[in-house]
Amino acid sequence: MKKLFSLLPIILSITTLSGCKKEERKEINVFAAASLTETLNSIKEKYEEKNKNVKLVFNFESSGTLQKQIQNGATCDLFISAAQKQMNALQEANLLINETRINLLENKVTLAVPKNNPKNVTDFDNLASRLSAKEEGFVLGMGNQDVPVGQYTQKILQYYNLNEEELASAHMINYGSNVKAVTSLIDNAAVACGVIYATDAYSAKLDVVATATKEMCGQIIYPASLISGSKLVDETKSFLSYLQEDEAMEIFKSVGFVKA
Repeated sequence: MKKLFSLLPIILSITTLSGCKKEERKEINVFAAASLTETLNSIKEKYEEKNKNVKLVFNFESSGTLQKQIQNGATCDLFISAAQKQMNALQEANLLINETRINLLENKVTLAVPKNNPKNVTDFDNLASRLSAKEEGFVLGMGNQDVPVGQYTQKILQYYNLNEEELASAHMINYGSNVKAVTSLIDNAAVACGVIYATDAYSAKLDVVATATKEMCGQIIYPASLISGSKLVDETKSFLSYLQEDEAMEIFKSVGFVKA
């Protein structure tokens, strides 16, 4: 009997510990354009604080890279693209839960320069003039052609009747694999200027000398959609709804996004 009483505290401790075992958190895999890195990481803290059973796992890259990863079978619950092109491609491949697709945010395309603007770039007209004149030592930073920010830059070059291939051959373009890479080129003064989103310029504290008009490159819309095959549809829908609410939108707006 004495031995039974001595074991009782141990049994009670084991029972208490097993009863207090934390519920396993559900991981929502979010594939998002690299330009959303800072804002979504801030939103993650607030969302997980309120939703203890959820863990947000982010994959930040260029939208083109993310599109290919999803098409190749990567585990993804929610995709947020920096352009419609990549989302449309997934929709055509029947990889979206179509009724969940929304236009979430709008951004702006800007012309940003390194600290103190060493090449004295003033605006897009000035950029076009100097590229057209093949000014020696003048280099533009832009995204690759499979990256939305690169595609918007291509439209700006076309707007000014500039031949991208010729400029690249003349070593007047330095390409980045995504908008963060282009931002880094500008920040390190590896280029005279670069075309990046207003939000990335803000986050990197870069000077912006001009903002592209709708006529130059169209609207910069960020669509979002659940991916077919998601095993956490309800949880992911809840997160997508939260992204449209005031608390999340205030974080997006703080760096220059606006609600689409």
